[in-house]
Amino acid sequence: MSSFITGDLLLRWLHVLFGITWIGLLYYFNFVQGEYFKEAEASAKADATKKLAPRALWWFRWGAMFTFITGVGLLSIVYSAHGIDAYLTIGALMGTLMFLNVWLIIWPNQKIVCGIVSGDAAAAAPKALLASRTNTLFSAPMLLGMLGSFHGTGGAGDLVAQNAATGTLSTGLIISLLLIAALELNAIFGKLSILTTVKGVIHSSIGLTIVFLLLLQFV
Repeated sequence: MSSFITGDLLLRWLHVLFGITWIGLLYYFNFVQGEYFKEAEASAKADATKKLAPRALWWFRWGAMFTFITGVGLLSIVYSAHGIDAYLTIGALMGTLMFLNVWLIIWPNQKIVCGIVSGDAAAAAPKALLASRTNTLFSAPMLLGMLGSFHGTGGAGDLVAQNAATGTLSTGLIISLLLIAALELNAIFGKLSILTTVKGVIHSSIGLTIVFLLLLQFV
């Protein structure tokens, strides 16, 4: 029993530590660096793109990798001990999509933007930005899902695997999953829209958190 508690605590600590690294840099890119690049002189922007951004992206993508790995380990422990409820389901799903966005969209396109590999930087930059903005959009409701696990009432407290087997998933969870899927499809194929500005993405992230809270608790 003591070894189980020790393993659970270690994974939680590592998961939070790596997550701070990852999401902290996500916010840096979206709230600080991106806004600076809009105002910087061409020479300063070129220097930062070549020397600063690749270093930050290294910590960013590996922070994402180890947050995901420790999250999978922690999820397996929680599932075996308690099962998974609606909050944890959306939190884990958004966290997984955010990880995939980093490695499959943001990093490949940022390598082109930074000149690490050849390609069309003008086409790559908007793709990386949209995926990065989507991850920022997901970050607040993802955290709600992680922290709200086993604290919700109504459909939010239902064990998902058990209810999926009986075909009784809550309507709120189903709507939430469809909404997440639609937003991720927009990250791959869509446009920035209201995510163009820092204020837009912050307000949208807070609004989405409230929407998920209401859907899982009351629908």
